[in-house]
Amino acid sequence: MKRSEINRALREMEDTLARYQIQLPPFCHFTPEEWREKGHEYDEVRDNMLGWDITDYGLGDFEKVGFSLITLRNGNHAKQELYPKTYAEKLIYLMEGQHSPNHFHWSKMEDIINRNGGTLLIRVYNSLPDESMDTASDVTVHLDGRAVTVPAGTQVRLTPGMSISIQPRLYHDFDVEPGTGPVVIGEVSQCNDDNTDNRFEPPVGRFPTIEEDEPPYRLLCNEYPPAK
Repeated sequence: MKRSEINRALREMEDTLARYQIQLPPFCHFTPEEWREKGHEYDEVRDNMLGWDITDYGLGDFEKVGFSLITLRNGNHAKQELYPKTYAEKLIYLMEGQHSPNHFHWSKMEDIINRNGGTLLIRVYNSLPDESMDTASDVTVHLDGRAVTVPAGTQVRLTPGMSISIQPRLYHDFDVEPGTGPVVIGEVSQCNDDNTDNRFEPPVGRFPTIEEDEPPYRLLCNEYPPAK
């Protein structure tokens, strides 16, 4: 992705959250210059990859495949003595026409919540013992305390306020129902590790390769400088 694309996506998500009166923690507003002055008091942000995450999955077409995301809180399986949280929380911004690819998590269970905006579509498939996608068997999903069984490949509709629980090894992807507008998504989950706990089908990258065509507006969660 070009840095200018990332900057534009950051500003659009910031503006949308402000319009919906969703407030962000202070570290989400730090400039790159401010990050260079931060000491070890912000190690939890650095070590647990809190903050901004803009990705095109390495496919080079952010308007069609990608999303904007903020990790607000998270634990760390590798450093549990320092960061014992067993939970994580994210905000995701998905534009109309944008797609987040099919994947499952080996370990993490999560709830995906439509916080505001348009109608979110979550396509679901079970997985087989060899981890491939099961395109035949029905899928039981849990929607705000209601169990529903749907055919494989169904796009479950979540209007604002609705949520779905995604258990480990359940394949899912994200789209916005055409004509309904962009969606602010909440994610509440077990401790999150995007470096080791995503299986994409078909395989894609998770973080973008960045072409520096202008200075960064905010640093992404994998770009923080060492503590001063």
